[in-house]
Amino acid sequence: MKCIKFLFPVVLAVFTLTPLCAEEPKLEPIFNGTDLSGWDVPKDNIWFTVKDGVLMVKNGPKKKGQTLWTSKQYSDFVMEFDFRMGKGTVDSGIYVRNSREQIQIGISGSLKRDMTCSPYIPGKGYPVEAKNIKKLIKAKGWNTMRIQAIGKEYTVWLQGEKVMTYKSESAIAEGPLGIQLHGKRDMSIDYRNLKVAELK
Repeated sequence: MKCIKFLFPVVLAVFTLTPLCAEEPKLEPIFNGTDLSGWDVPKDNIWFTVKDGVLMVKNGPKKKGQTLWTSKQYSDFVMEFDFRMGKGTVDSGIYVRNSREQIQIGISGSLKRDMTCSPYIPGKGYPVEAKNIKKLIKAKGWNTMRIQAIGKEYTVWLQGEKVMTYKSESAIAEGPLGIQLHGKRDMSIDYRNLKVAELK
C-alpha cells in the first residue's frame, strides 16, 4: 500500500502536466475582412464579396460554380474559420491543396443531405461521415470549423469537438486552399475569421 500511495501522485502529475507541453499552433489571418488581398480572385468576380468583415459567397444569375483560392501554397497546416449557412441549398466546402479533395460544408449534391465536416474524395465519394453534426451545427448562426491536414491525414473539429479523421491515399503534399461555391443551384454562405497555421 505504501508503494501505491507514493506512485499515485507521480502518475497524476504526469497526466496533469503533459497537456501543457503541447503548443497551440499560431494561427495567422488569411482574410483581412476588408478585401480579397492574398486570394486569387476569379475574372469578372460576382461570387465573392466582402462587407463588414464577412466574406459573402453567392451564386450569380447563371448559377455558375466557382472557387476562391489562396495565393499561397500550403503543405501541413491547421485552418480555422467561422461559417454561416445562407439561403437556398447550401453546398460549399474547403478544397485541401487541390480542386479534388474537399471538406464538405452543407448539402451533398449526390447524397441530398448535410455532410458538413465530411471529406469528399473523387472515386470514393464520402468514405467516412463526420459524427454529431446534427447536434453541433447551428442552422442560422455562426459555426466554427477547424481543419488539420498532416501528410495524408485530415482531421476536422466543429464547435471545438473532434468529428472526423480520415487518411486519404490520394492526398497531395502541397497546394492552395480553396473556398468552393457549387454550381447549378441558388445558394449563399458567409465566412469570417479565416486563419491558418503552417505546421513544420
